Amino acid sequence: MRYLVIYRGEGREEGAMPDPEHMATMGRYVDESLKNGKLIGTEPLGVRELGARVRLKNGQYTVSDEPDRASGYAFLNAPSREAVIEMCKEFLGIAGDGVTEIRQIMEFGPPPAS
Repeated sequence: MRYLVIYRGEGREEGAMPDPEHMATMGRYVDESLKNGKLIGTEPLGVRELGARVRLKNGQYTVSDEPDRASGYAFLNAPSREAVIEMCKEFLGIAGDGVTEIRQIMEFGPPPAS
């Protein structure tokens, strides 16, 4: 099963880069997760001021310059929700204080080839 995980970092100014040692540790974790097939892809997100939120309600569009705060996202491949929770705990142990939101990606048709 595939999952989308949204990460919201805490305790560091939005957009601030971690120190080089921390970046190297995270890089090794990402590389290992890609190689073992648990991680499909991941990217950090820019600051909210560069984003927007577009909403349609009752035929009317509204645009907000303040989307939800999110530091990054990842697409994960895991056999269960519980396995993703454990992966998020591993990630947070490296990333530091923050919150992850887990959402299963709906699968239609035959499962993707592994």
